[in-house]
Formats: sequence, C-alpha cells, structure tokens
Amino acid sequence: MGFFIASETAGTEGRLAATVLGRFRHNPKSFLKLILLGFTLVGLPLIVALIHSAISIDRLADQSRKAVYQAVQITLASHTLTNEINIMERSVRQTLILGDESLLEGYFQAHTKFGKTATNLFQLSSRTEQKQMLEQLQSLEAAIFQKVSAASQAPEKLRELVQSFVPLLDYARSFSAVGYALIELEVDEMQDMAEHAQTIMVWELFALIPFAILLALGFSLLITRPIRQIDEAIRNMGQGELSKTVRVDGPQDLMYLGERLDWMRRRLLKLEEQKTKFLRHVSHELKTPLTSMREGADLLAEGVVGVLTVKQQQIANILHSNSIQLQKRIEDLLNYSALQTEKSALMKHQANLAGILSVVLQDQNLAIMNKNLKIDLACSELMIDCDEQKIRIIIDNLLSNAVKYSPLGGRIKIWTNKVDDSVQLDIMDAGPGIDEIDQDKVFEPFYQGRRMPESHVKGTGLGLSIAREYALAHGGNIELKANRSSERRSDSEYALANGRNIDLVQPTKAGAHFRLTLPIHDPESCS
Repeated sequence: MGFFIASETAGTEGRLAATVLGRFRHNPKSFLKLILLGFTLVGLPLIVALIHSAISIDRLADQSRKAVYQAVQITLASHTLTNEINIMERSVRQTLILGDESLLEGYFQAHTKFGKTATNLFQLSSRTEQKQMLEQLQSLEAAIFQKVSAASQAPEKLRELVQSFVPLLDYARSFSAVGYALIELEVDEMQDMAEHAQTIMVWELFALIPFAILLALGFSLLITRPIRQIDEAIRNMGQGELSKTVRVDGPQDLMYLGERLDWMRRRLLKLEEQKTKFLRHVSHELKTPLTSMREGADLLAEGVVGVLTVKQQQIANILHSNSIQLQKRIEDLLNYSALQTEKSALMKHQANLAGILSVVLQDQNLAIMNKNLKIDLACSELMIDCDEQKIRIIIDNLLSNAVKYSPLGGRIKIWTNKVDDSVQLDIMDAGPGIDEIDQDKVFEPFYQGRRMPESHVKGTGLGLSIAREYALAHGGNIELKANRSSERRSDSEYALANGRNIDLVQPTKAGAHFRLTLPIHDPESCS
C-alpha cells in the first residue's frame, strides 16, 4: 500500500515536472527564472514528502491521544462500576443484619451513581461487543433494583437478593477484563498504524529522493547546456575558427547573448577577410616596383651602366640583397593570404626529399657562407608524394631560421629518418634556442620571438606559420622539440642517420630543434 501511495505521489510530481520542463525547454524566459524553477521543482518532492509525513504523524498522535484518554476513562468507569456493586451489596447486607431500612439509602445512591457511570461508559465505548456487555450488565442491575425496591418494606425478603449480587459482580469483572483486552487491541492497532506510516515514509524516500536526483540532473543539463555552447563559441573564436555559426539553446537572455556572439563572429570574419584582402592587394602592388628595383640593382652590380667603384659596388650589393629579402617577405604575405582564403591547392607528385633539400641549401648558400656555418647533413634518398614547391618553402623557412639564429662559425645539423610510413626531417641549430614563453606561440602568424639575433632585419613572423600549414595540408606536422633535454638523443639520431658510431659523435650545443614529419604516400590516394 505504501509503495502505491509513494508511486502515485512521485508520478504526480513527475508529470508536473515533465510539463514544466517541456514548457521551459521550448520557450524559457530567463536564466534566473530557470534556476529558481529548478530549485523549486527539485525541492518540491521532498517538501511534499515532509508535509505528508508531518500530517501522518499528527494524525497518529491525535488518534493515540484519543485512544489513551478512552482507555483511561473506560478503566476508571469499570473500576467505578465494580465499587458501586460492592457498595450496593454491602448496603443490602447491613439492612438485612441490622433490620434498619434507612441503611438502603446507600444502596439507592450507589444505584444512581452506577446508572450515570454506565451511561457515560456506553458513550465512550466504540466496540459493539463492549456495548452489548454493558447493556447486559445494566439489565442485571435493573432487575436487582426492582426486587430491592419491592422488598424495602419487608427486610426479611432481602435475604434472597443478597446472592443476586454475585453474578452481577462477576459480570462486571468480566466486563472489565474485556475492556482491558480491547485496550490491548487498540494498542496493537496503533502500533500497526505507526508501522504503516513508517512504511509509507520509507517508500516515499525511496521513490522521491531518486526522482529529485534525476530532476536535479535534468535541470543541470538544461542549465549547463547553453553555458557549454557559449564556452565552445568563445573558444572557437579564440582559435580563429570563425566559420561555425554560434547557436545557443536555452533561456531567451542566453539566446540573445548567443546572437551577439554570432554577430561578433561575423564581424571578426569580415575583418579577417578585409585584412587578407588588404595583404593580398598590398603584396601585389609592391611586387611590380620591387621587380624594377631588383632589376636595376642587378644591372648596377653587373656593371652594365659602367664600372663601379668599391663603395658603389657595396651599395649595389646591399640593394640587391635587401631586394631579395623584401621579395621573400612579400612572398610570405602572398602565401599566407592564399592559405587564409584556401586557394592554395597542392600539386602532388613523386619527389626526392634529398633533392629538395639540396636545392634549398644551394639557395641559402650565400647566407651560410657569410656566417661561416658548418652544415652536418645526413639525408638518405627518400621518395615522397608531395607538392615539391610547398615542401621547398617549408624546408627553406626552417633552414633560414636556423641560419638566422646560429652564431658565427656555428653548426647546423640536418638528418632524415624513415619511421613506418612517414619521413622525419630534423633541423637543429646551435643558437640560443627558443624561450619557454615563446614555445607555445612560435607557430602563430605575425608572432615575433623574444630572442632576436643582433643586426638582423626583422621578419614578418609568417615563416613557421606558413610552413606548418603546408605540412598539415600534406597530412604531416612540424614540432618544436625540447632543445636541452633532447640534446644527446638528437646527436644519437643524427649519428644513426649518418651511419656513424654514436660514441664518435662529438655532442654540440643544441639550440632550436624542429622536426618535419611527412607521409611517404599520399593519404588521399591510400584511402
């Protein structure tokens, strides 16, 4: 019975909660109202259970109070009936012995009190059996009273009535015994009621507490879902992923916040497009005059317009060198602009990684000679499916960084390894390395590190960013390896790639260590 009551209570609360949840799921008004409603509905089942328990306890206490009062009154009344019967018997005996009719006055007083007590006891009795015995007891006493009244003028006739009080007294005692038995029955019923109430409360706890927990979980999901959506939208915008539309489901104030975030996303996307368009236009506009400047510097350096003095030749060489650097910066901007607009398609074919590396080293030969650098090269013949021009840009950016940060007379190590279906190209210089603060930002576009070489033209900060984007487009990656803890391991890897004994390799001071990983086969063709 308790289980069905608790189930019905939980079912009613469940239907109410489902209705409210459905309404707020489709059209919630406010985040604050949603939280308040959640607390209310979660606490409502427990409040209902508490109120129901309080009502049950109060009802049980009231019935217990009534039962105790009734038991006490019945006990006192039963005792009074027995005493009055004894008084009536004693008065008849005294009258018979002394022959004084005035002594029957005590009998009549006891009779009157017996009648009043019996009437009150009849009203207190709730059991049919008890009322029937009380009626029988009154009938016996009334019969004796009639006989005593008839024999009051002849005291000798009272002798026959003395024995009539014995069955009356026995019946009164039986009535008292039955009353005590009924009181015990009432106590047992009260105990059963208490156990029943306790069972109902236990079932309510078993039914309502899990329901309240499930309701709390439901509201938690309903409340945290828009918060997670807002957090994801902010994280995507922070990472530059501006193509995903911001959508927030939930209360209207949070939906409005989601609309404002989407407006911010569209604004940032528009600004990003304007920036990319500006870079592309400026880069194209600079290429034409730069080409003329470079051709003029070449003509001057070659002596086409006449023999130059030593100082004039130095100036012409400076113009020629800086025009090459400026052209590279413009190409970096164009490459970055192409990456941002996703117009840089890969033209893949079989290429020799060692050949690409050789071309890049030849292009960087002048800068290597100017700093008197030593190149330790250990590169085997490895064929990969790639866009040769893009791979050349990747290696050129990595090598130019190594040359730029290497000290005069330093050493640059370059080696390759084949690992499963991938190729690893490692480039490690002996420069100052990359600051720990810069390591997480080194691949971000336009980011300039803290440790800049002296007397060097500051770059655009796009080289490593473009290199990594090209590597990712090939299905590979570029990693910055730990520059100090991996020093010995890097020397070992270089020695193994060069086919030399590890113990014969003289360890060098490790600066920045970049690793390019590329798949040997085209991932798209394999799939």
